[in-house]
Amino acid sequence: MTERSAVTQDNTGGLTRLAVLCGQCSCGCPELLVDHEAPPERRIVITDDFGQRVQMSEDQFQAFIEEARSGRLDATLAGLGATR
Repeated sequence: MTERSAVTQDNTGGLTRLAVLCGQCSCGCPELLVDHEAPPERRIVITDDFGQRVQMSEDQFQAFIEEARSGRLDATLAGLGATR
């Protein structure tokens, strides 16, 4: 996974890209964005390379980050047989 440090906005100025979660290809890599024009409960946006998107609040995203930092997500993925 590669993060781009550049923060960019789309043409409307509503989205700020925080990270690109690959960046090694031209497949439309997953991205983490902030939608400044969305209601607070939908401000954080995660897109995938299939055109889908998930929107959540900053609090929900913070809970997701805390789960990742604690290692609980690693344990869950290991139980599913996921590899890096």
